[in-house]
Amino acid sequence: MPTPTLSVHDFPIPPNLRAAAVLVPIFRDAAGELQLVMVRRTAFGVHGGQLAFPGGKPEPEDGADLWATAQREAHEEIGLPPASVRLLAALPTVPVPSGFRISPFLGRIERPAVWQRQVSEVDEVLEIPLRHLADPDTHTEEIWEQPGWPGPRQVPFYRVGPEGRYPLWGASYRILQPLLPRLLAGEWALGD
Repeated sequence: MPTPTLSVHDFPIPPNLRAAAVLVPIFRDAAGELQLVMVRRTAFGVHGGQLAFPGGKPEPEDGADLWATAQREAHEEIGLPPASVRLLAALPTVPVPSGFRISPFLGRIERPAVWQRQVSEVDEVLEIPLRHLADPDTHTEEIWEQPGWPGPRQVPFYRVGPEGRYPLWGASYRILQPLLPRLLAGEWALGD
């Protein structure tokens, strides 16, 4: 019998999900290539070491504005000033078993000269070319088994980072996978 593919339905989603927001930053580099910005989380916590978009939970200064949360978190985590981000789209929310409902926001950014990562939360800032993600050899699946999972699962992911050593999977994959074809089709004006 084939191994089932990992699904959000494999895990109970708590009824009272807490809000969280992430920025999906994109920019065109000096060569004209579209780049996606992600972070690799530090080793602590349930998502330690994983690839993610900069983001987190709302703070009182954000009010009920999750776009403000995404901008503030990107500024704190990677040193991206809110004035350097232009909102392109609010993307569909993503519920996650850890108890959050993530609201992703696609933003065109002006890349700072130097990324200033928050060392307590971010091990590395990655710029990932969209053409790399569009390459079929980058997208793969493997059978994984993790504590708390209902058994082995086929996990789809992208191989990114130096020598493709980082798996981009989970909630970040669920945000990016339907977004990638839209970006490649030129749905948003991303400059030339």
